Amino acid sequence: MADFHQNGNITTLHNLRSRPAGHLAHEISVYAETRKITLILPCLYSELEGPALAGILDELAQVSYLHRIVVGLDQADETQYRHARAFFAKLPQNHTVIWNDSPRLTALQSHLNDLGLAPQEPGKGKNVWSCIGYLLACADSSVMAIHDCDIVTYDRQMLDRLVYPVVNPTFPFQMAKGFYPRIGDGKLNGRVTRLLVSPLLIAMKKVVGDRDYLDYLRSFRYPLSGEFAIRTPTLPDLRIPSDWGLEIGVLSEAWRNLAPKSVCQVEIADNYDHKHQDLSPEDANQGLSRMSTDICKAIFRKLAADGTVFTPNTFRTLKATYYRSALDLLESYYTDARMNGLELDRHKEEKSIELFAENIIRAGQVFLDNPHETPFIPTWNRVHSADPEFLLRLKAAVSDDLAEFTPHS
Repeated sequence: MADFHQNGNITTLHNLRSRPAGHLAHEISVYAETRKITLILPCLYSELEGPALAGILDELAQVSYLHRIVVGLDQADETQYRHARAFFAKLPQNHTVIWNDSPRLTALQSHLNDLGLAPQEPGKGKNVWSCIGYLLACADSSVMAIHDCDIVTYDRQMLDRLVYPVVNPTFPFQMAKGFYPRIGDGKLNGRVTRLLVSPLLIAMKKVVGDRDYLDYLRSFRYPLSGEFAIRTPTLPDLRIPSDWGLEIGVLSEAWRNLAPKSVCQVEIADNYDHKHQDLSPEDANQGLSRMSTDICKAIFRKLAADGTVFTPNTFRTLKATYYRSALDLLESYYTDARMNGLELDRHKEEKSIELFAENIIRAGQVFLDNPHETPFIPTWNRVHSADPEFLLRLKAAVSDDLAEFTPHS
């Protein structure tokens, strides 16, 4: 049974399990008659061959209230795009597979590059940004939801709970962030949230002092979850990070653009498991090592934009304070895991903490060396200002790809 705790900064919507199955979906269907919902699925081609996506589609095929599903397909050639079209054809809803590497979209990328507005690196951030652009070009949805394509424990009720807070017209929420426990194979997972973000935010408060932004981030049970729903009028001004700081970046944008009372977090699952990244201690540009550095930079940039002054001494102190906070939390995680019959390898956890501590210094040095770095993809409002026809050209390019490259039978 979930608790009913509210932290006072943002509203937490719990799964108190008092509604019969299907009631929430039915209510959403009524709202969706006048408030259309689009689901975005950022996807690597390799995920079509993974253990999760086929099951996700089986669940989504039973969701009647979706107006459209937009699949952003990355790292695919023409043959793979045609195969992906056939793979997603089981969806009964109106759905579109965007081939992000197609010649037409590559040409549009070159055009944006000439304007100085192109995303600077491939990845999930660029994929999500392109899908949002297509959604805005369609101009027919009131709510956008997004979740990953590698959730092996997926259930369609996750989506019900994710979209309900923003589709219900009597609720004040403009954005809902999903949360859940990260448990799988008898282990306590979610290393980056548990061992980096949580102790880092505790350490930041001690080192730089009270900041409303830090309290806001600490309010989220799972700030790195890839599931959120948002009302579409906020999308044109949303600045999407191009690196691994996507989830923190979106929360920061909500902090910048929305009142706290219009942001909530919602418990969408009792159990959640997906693909796990390698720690990658030997390569700072890969895996959780790269992710941890980018997350730290995202937090540092946001605090600096709000007036916090950082020096090399700040980051050295922050590293030491973080390390102590992380070890203290590790003791809490260990006892929690043991009491619930879950495994937790304290040696591996401490190795992760040591790597993350070094990456705090790394991220701090990158920030100090280039404090004006703006690893954000331009907002769609800015793109529209530079080229008012671009969204229509994007929509046309996607349509032309769909017409030319028919799926394999």
